[in-house]
Amino acid sequence: MRTGTRLLAAVGLIVLSVSGTARAHDVTTRVTWNREISRIVYARCATCHRPGGTAFSLLSYQEASPWATGIKETVLRRAMPPWGAVKGFGSFRNDQALTQEELDLIGNWVNGGAPEGNPNDLPPRPRVAPPLAFAHRPGEIVAAGDYRFQRPFSLDGFWVIDLPKGQSAQVTIELPDGRIEPLVWFNDYPAQSGHPFLLRTPLVVPSGAVMRGLPPGSSLALVPAAPEH
Repeated sequence: MRTGTRLLAAVGLIVLSVSGTARAHDVTTRVTWNREISRIVYARCATCHRPGGTAFSLLSYQEASPWATGIKETVLRRAMPPWGAVKGFGSFRNDQALTQEELDLIGNWVNGGAPEGNPNDLPPRPRVAPPLAFAHRPGEIVAAGDYRFQRPFSLDGFWVIDLPKGQSAQVTIELPDGRIEPLVWFNDYPAQSGHPFLLRTPLVVPSGAVMRGLPPGSSLALVPAAPEH
């Protein structure tokens, strides 16, 4: 999956066992689809979960409400897009993770009966742009194990090449003066998703720094910062 892929792409994997719909529940919440939840879905999920998209549509109440329980279970279990599966630390400019407020709203909506709400609160359907493509760059470095930088490197991000299934990995960069720069904490990350992680600000890594924390059998392609024009 690429940058535009959103959190709910994996929801169908768990809702097959869910019977009934949220509309059968007693309504005990003021959070509604039309006022709060539709806006979250439009902002976070519409790139894929729309008519003609790469996953089933969730753009209307009629389409989303039967999946309500599965949506809640997915967001609480992962709290990240499937390509992310990142926890603890890691700050990326192309991160599409839901905020804690958004997670709480979804939980309250489902627990309270997943009401539709006032039609006047429903925002316009979003105009969905195609996801931005990101290609590999010349000068990438493939790093595995405890990788020592042999020259200064301006790190803009990385791709996961290999990461054994089910592995947790806390990847850091130890600078020559002993300071530690946290890079990313993976938790059962699906390496086949092909998603680049782009740092909010490129990290200038000096010669002699060591990247640590990758488990055996895993590797990253380190992306150099794009040249300034």
